Amino acid sequence: MRKFLILLFLPTLILAQKPQDNRTTNIGRIGLTVNSYGQIGNGFNPSFWPSQPSCEFPIKPVRTRIEHLFNGGLWVGGYGKNGLSVTTATHDRYFASEFTQPPDQGLYERSSLLESRYYSPNAISHQDFYCDFTDTNTVNPLTGAPISGHYPLGVSVHMETYTWQYSIADNFVILNFTIKNVVDVPIESLYVGLVTDLVVRNTNYRFPAEGSVFYSGTGLGYIDSLRLHYAFDAENRPTDGPTDSYIGIKLLGTEPLLGGHLDSLNNYTVYQVWQFRASTGDPDLISPTNDQLRYDKMRNPFPKIKLQDLKRPGNRYTLLSVGPFPTLYPGDSIQVAFAVICAKKYGDDPQVDDTPISKKLLIESAIWAQKTYNGEDRNGNGILDLGEDLDGDGKITRFIFPTILPPPKVKAIPGDRKVEIYWDKSVEDVIDPVLNKKDFEGYRIYGTKTGFDIGLSTGEDAYILLAEFDKPGNDIGLNTGFSKIKLPEPIRFPDDTVKYHYKFTIENLLNGWQYIFGVEAFDEGDPINDIPSQSSVRVIRRVIPGTPATSDKSKEVGVYPNPYYAKAIWDGKGGERERKIYFYNLPRKCEITIYTLAGDIVDRFIHDADTYNGSDIQWFQTYADGTQKFSGGEHAWDLISRYDQAIATGLYLFTVKDLETGEIKRGKFVIIK
Repeated sequence: MRKFLILLFLPTLILAQKPQDNRTTNIGRIGLTVNSYGQIGNGFNPSFWPSQPSCEFPIKPVRTRIEHLFNGGLWVGGYGKNGLSVTTATHDRYFASEFTQPPDQGLYERSSLLESRYYSPNAISHQDFYCDFTDTNTVNPLTGAPISGHYPLGVSVHMETYTWQYSIADNFVILNFTIKNVVDVPIESLYVGLVTDLVVRNTNYRFPAEGSVFYSGTGLGYIDSLRLHYAFDAENRPTDGPTDSYIGIKLLGTEPLLGGHLDSLNNYTVYQVWQFRASTGDPDLISPTNDQLRYDKMRNPFPKIKLQDLKRPGNRYTLLSVGPFPTLYPGDSIQVAFAVICAKKYGDDPQVDDTPISKKLLIESAIWAQKTYNGEDRNGNGILDLGEDLDGDGKITRFIFPTILPPPKVKAIPGDRKVEIYWDKSVEDVIDPVLNKKDFEGYRIYGTKTGFDIGLSTGEDAYILLAEFDKPGNDIGLNTGFSKIKLPEPIRFPDDTVKYHYKFTIENLLNGWQYIFGVEAFDEGDPINDIPSQSSVRVIRRVIPGTPATSDKSKEVGVYPNPYYAKAIWDGKGGERERKIYFYNLPRKCEITIYTLAGDIVDRFIHDADTYNGSDIQWFQTYADGTQKFSGGEHAWDLISRYDQAIATGLYLFTVKDLETGEIKRGKFVIIK
């Protein structure tokens, strides 16, 4: 079911995009690099990584540096004008160059989110990437160099990737390939596959440059009923740091639907494995080095009797392929869709045991990815049955979700050891077009633990449920009602047209620490269609509690912590430039000057409560995202002088000049290193 929104007189702004060779998903919780040649991951190339993830999960609320993929790419094989050909986007440790595109082409982005700069009514998801490439060239159009060993099959490929920020979909990325015969001869016995080198490692502790010790610790598994293969950390040594994470690759479907039903598609799905660059040893693990050997891998499954051995640590490539397709005639196309899924290990069983309960979240996510692909085709039979054509266009609409509420509008105001959260009630009047009624149920408020951003808080989810409020008088939720949070009258804030109806205050916070708070709405669900209650997108706000701006002459300005000891608990991991102290009880607009005891100026800067958010120092550049909001009366300083040097141990003096009244206040602080 899709929630349909009719927009009248919506101005469409088409942004002139400069195509890029690669982009990284950042809407959901997976940071997956995708490029414009059918390749995923970035091979931990130091030109991109680690600032650009390869396949990092989770990346929110902060990056964890837990990686899951070295590289991967599309394989297309069959018999065409050159006989047998297998065109590859990657093999062994290298990205292949058999797929090419003109120099002015690349990867583009679009979004279904109205507020996105990439908004397009043609978008499928909250973040689409899309591109076109071909295997017909024998000379690379970008470099002019011959493509060694390449025998074109004669196909063009349109690739799209889809990512959402819904809680039920924020841990998978869908890859959708449309493959077209662009030559004048048919292509027979066509197979399509996705090759991946899955590597699950915590790169806070282990690094790709370490070689075998980094790459050789991954275990593999395959669930044929789900067309899902997966990988996990099969060593899980304490010195390697925790991962507790799975990555899975799932075949979602094909068009035409081989076998006529999704369950029958399992009979056309092939799972294969080979050892990295193996040329001797077990024949089933030999690395394929030519088109014939690659094609054999695409159509012959790995022996079931040896699947259990794959759970042991190793460095292996995996292939999930599907075929053979019916003869692909000139001008005709097929579609193949995969999902890249990441999920935390569930329960307390050791990761190395790979127990069924450990894969609970992975399997649930795989099922949601499949439901997303199925769209209107709920039963997966490849046709529209009675009641399935929700948009009335006479064809299957895929990549859609159960009805999900829009999020509320949220405002967060940090104060002294507290934050006040306000939100509106617009979501309560949304009518589900399928159920033909309002199905809003309630709100949930979440928050992060102190120190989540610098790794002081652990756990698979940095967010804690702080409160839940829902409608009374039904069998759903806690039936709390909204009296504890509803304002007597809705309020507005300056330069804000939203009417806020609810307020929730979180107290006993620590000033100077960064927190994230989120509000989401949730619905009643749809028991008739076996759809549980769903949450809206969680609206998050970053705040730093502290004293409000003040011109009260009786309030002394100050510094904390005072004294400051080097390597304070809230300091970052980046050395001298990720330290900080806070000036507090500041006027709304003021000038802060720091002196040595000899009267030399160490640093001088302006504080403006209306615009200041800490982004001038490295700590917030590293551990925040630019949206953080301060209380107005505090300013962070990184202990770096105006001459770009770290200050030494000692006693320092400071003045605060109110730029609106001219009043000057004085103070002092101690630095101990």
